[in-house]
Amino acid sequence: MSTVVSDPALQDRCIDTIRFLAVDGVQKANSGHPGMPMGAAAVAYTLFTRHLRYDPADPQWPNRDRFVLSAGHASMLLYSLLHLTGYDLTLDDLKAFRQWGSRTPGHPEYGHTAGVETTTGPLGQGVANAVGMAVAERFLAATYGDVMDHYTYVLAGDGCMMEGISSEAASFAGHQQLGKLILLYDDNHITIDGSTDLAFTEDVCKRYEAYGWHVQKVADGNDVEAIDAAITAAKAETGKPSFIAVRTHIGCGSPNKQDKAAAHGAPLGADEVKLTKETCAWPLDPEFHVPDEVREAFRAAGKQAAEAHAEWTRKYEAWRAADAARAASWDDAWAHALPEGWDADLPVFTTEDKVATRAASGKVINAVAPHIPTLMGGSADLAPSNNTLIKDAPDQQAATPGGRNVRWGVRELAMAAMGNGLATHGGIRPYVATFFVFVDYMRPAMRLSALMGLPVIYVLTHDSIGVGEDGPTHQPVEHLAMLRATPGFIDLRPADANETVEAWRIALQTADAPVGLMLTRQNLPTIDREKYAPASGIARGAYVMDDASDGGAPDVILIASGSEVALALEAHERLVAEGVRSRLVNMASMRLFEQQDAGYRESVLPPACGARVAVEAGVTLGWDRWIGDGGVVIGIDHFGASAPAGTLFQEFGFTADNVYARAKALLA
Repeated sequence: MSTVVSDPALQDRCIDTIRFLAVDGVQKANSGHPGMPMGAAAVAYTLFTRHLRYDPADPQWPNRDRFVLSAGHASMLLYSLLHLTGYDLTLDDLKAFRQWGSRTPGHPEYGHTAGVETTTGPLGQGVANAVGMAVAERFLAATYGDVMDHYTYVLAGDGCMMEGISSEAASFAGHQQLGKLILLYDDNHITIDGSTDLAFTEDVCKRYEAYGWHVQKVADGNDVEAIDAAITAAKAETGKPSFIAVRTHIGCGSPNKQDKAAAHGAPLGADEVKLTKETCAWPLDPEFHVPDEVREAFRAAGKQAAEAHAEWTRKYEAWRAADAARAASWDDAWAHALPEGWDADLPVFTTEDKVATRAASGKVINAVAPHIPTLMGGSADLAPSNNTLIKDAPDQQAATPGGRNVRWGVRELAMAAMGNGLATHGGIRPYVATFFVFVDYMRPAMRLSALMGLPVIYVLTHDSIGVGEDGPTHQPVEHLAMLRATPGFIDLRPADANETVEAWRIALQTADAPVGLMLTRQNLPTIDREKYAPASGIARGAYVMDDASDGGAPDVILIASGSEVALALEAHERLVAEGVRSRLVNMASMRLFEQQDAGYRESVLPPACGARVAVEAGVTLGWDRWIGDGGVVIGIDHFGASAPAGTLFQEFGFTADNVYARAKALLA
């Protein structure tokens, strides 16, 4: 797709329109980042008018090219282009930049503004998201054929290049030979502090060459023909991802702020706006000026891009008619729908089974994988420990693009962000995995999963001091509290193998939130579900596993999650044997429980019973909400130690005897 404006003067006006829409938006808001939109305007113009395939009337067209603005602070660059090319974004929306309730927030937000492919702002995240999108495109093309055939473009800045996440993701992309991934580097040599010479003097192009990328340089960021030629050459390079370093000038056109840090993160100021417009022969009035011929040129580009959609639709309909079975699978994948019978082979565990929940999880993955062809994912170099391999499925590699086992390497943060890219692309049910303690590395991307409402499944094994001999560096204690504090993130810590099955059921049926499965390294007994409540109770977050109150108010309530449910159950049975009206509550997910109505929550934890003992091998933060003023928590508000798991549980008080004793003390 290419819409070439033959009149150089009109082309310059198109580029200046992008610049001054951004300048006026930031100035009106008295907040924002004008520098990069001014400097990268020609790059973005070239991409949107000559290469990018999109349809403003259908922003979710599956085969559109993806454009990721990794340097999300330059959001007015993207908003200006979306408005000019015909997306549902008006001049009034641009005038409301950064204001309450507007469709033009300070950084692009996925699901909030038509045409925004992912939420960016934390630098480098967009680079990794784009890598995930490129993996998704290649996998879906291998799975469904040429109805999936598009490029992924990302525009990144100096800050993105400095962040470690982009290095992790670029290394992975080079190994994967993602030939339809093109990164445009806005190389303006300026950050907030000043010149990049203060802290960033490496040869970025050589670094990307070392990663296995096809690398080009464009000396003049305003040379549309050179930028066009570089993108064309990148598209011809099918065996490597492409990196194009474009030498731009932050605040381009501003007499006093071009090439200065002052142009980065603050309005130019009324006087400088006036000077800049005069220098560029741009009208001072009205603000947000779009010349008619410029609007016509951009709408022509948007219309021609939409024609690519129409051409694809003809191919797509012929494909559907010829291959109904794959078309039905395609429909399920894009609708986040599970095919009929997807759960037919889910395992059922008996009381004779003593199984680590990580092992049970692996069995679930392999039970559902044959039924859900777009379930794909993997581990950060811990697949045998996380139990995440899909058996008899190839790895996701350049030679096997339909592979479902993704070998992410030891790249936890990029893995999580690339998982977000798989999810935002659409058509994929992604999961990523590591030891629970390493969510410390993944946290920024997990937060964005929750912010975007993405159905990424996090398989987080070795979930407590039960890790044992590896010691406190590998024993998570504060991590579950952190995830529970993250708005929109669903925590699930199953108590046994059958609850792990149900946890996966919940995760796969969740289309609008990330789900973390916190799983044990150590074996756990399988709870007798004929005697106690069914494992499906975890769908409501917390449920009464057993109750000896005979319909009346309990004397004491024991509450536990995960591996601690078994020892709480043992203490509960001792209390019941003594005639105590004890109730055992399994708190598998605080998030799901808090989403229940007050009536259900009070039926599980009746306010009249203040004698409550909670037990969980993690920090006690957050439990006060559920135990009340009269309850106690058996937790671990310190780091662990290196010793066998059984020894640690004994030494730190995670025993049935201690739970029993604390309950008796409350009753006394």
